[in-house]
Amino acid sequence: MWLDVHLYLGLIVGAILAVVGLTGGILVFYQEMQEVLNPELAVVSAPPENQKRLHSLDDIIAAAETAKPQGSVFFKVYYPRNPDVAYKFLYFVRDAKQANNGDGYYIFVDPYTAQVKGIQLWHPKDRYWGRPLVSFIMQLHWCLLLGKTGGIINGILAALSIISVLTGLIVWWPLTGKFKQALTFKRHAGAVRFNFDLHKTVGFYSTIVLLPVLFSGIYMVLPDRVNALVKLFSPVDRPNAYSTIPLKIHSRPPQAGQPAISVSEVEAIVQKRSPAGKLWMLNAPKDRQDVYTVMKNDVTEISRFTGYRDFAVDQYSGDILKVYDRGTGSIGDVLLDWQWPLHSGHAFGWTGRILVFLSGLACPVLYVTGVIRWLQKRRANHLRTKRSVRETL
Repeated sequence: MWLDVHLYLGLIVGAILAVVGLTGGILVFYQEMQEVLNPELAVVSAPPENQKRLHSLDDIIAAAETAKPQGSVFFKVYYPRNPDVAYKFLYFVRDAKQANNGDGYYIFVDPYTAQVKGIQLWHPKDRYWGRPLVSFIMQLHWCLLLGKTGGIINGILAALSIISVLTGLIVWWPLTGKFKQALTFKRHAGAVRFNFDLHKTVGFYSTIVLLPVLFSGIYMVLPDRVNALVKLFSPVDRPNAYSTIPLKIHSRPPQAGQPAISVSEVEAIVQKRSPAGKLWMLNAPKDRQDVYTVMKNDVTEISRFTGYRDFAVDQYSGDILKVYDRGTGSIGDVLLDWQWPLHSGHAFGWTGRILVFLSGLACPVLYVTGVIRWLQKRRANHLRTKRSVRETL
């Protein structure tokens, strides 16, 4: 029975899992890929240490504003992950009169010269072709190029894939107790046995990474369903998979004529409150009631694995309204906070990223070897049936 369940689940969801796994493995290095594929945009020449001087974030944003597409608004900024990388600003067109309304653009700015290096159409609204390769791979990975419907399908297939992986373990389990044989390749074996050994060994060794990656993938595309499940066992304060700041937190109404504080001031407030870690992303307020959201990573005083600290800053007074340390709080919050670091592999540094990359490569290997094994057994059964009929006659 378990063999049949494993077989048909593998044949049904295996092909799509092969695509999703392969693209997910590639995306472990999406930042590096952007810099390799578009060095003219993302890579900068850092001056010698004794001449290095960074412009203020206000100056850098002012440069981005000069190059932004007409009708677009500042959405967020990604801080450089090392001294040789540009600031990356995300702008979305929010003007119904514009033909490109809804499109998202990256604007790259050199932090040392405050000069715009270029602009890139990153997220064409409702279109999957004509976008950069890394953006295309991302969309293929999370929604199969089918939008929100594809995301739901992906989540369901990930759940079925977990069952497929578990039934594979049941089928693999050596009832004879010969675990060494079950975990290795048979020496000097033929093609049929090699394919069988490849399927079972890759399946076993990748399971320990695939199971948490598949579950976290479900959370990324179906966060409300996973939240509802987790809340059955533990309270959860985390609002969703992509934000730790509750939606009810707003900037206080400003006094008459009171302007919003500058982004550099927001940055300085956060750095003064928490100098530990590295700034990695800042979300701009979406309206007059929203807050600045500033995110830091590598905050080792929280954790070596989930060292992320997020701040909600009032856009008028500069008051810090909320600080969220990921990996803290209730059991439910800790569980959900671990999902992105596990899915991306960042929880365990380069080791984790390489393991997630290899588990992604394992998905097409498992599908191809599984299909070959199925065809081999069908052919063998067909020959056995023909032989039996011939002997009967």
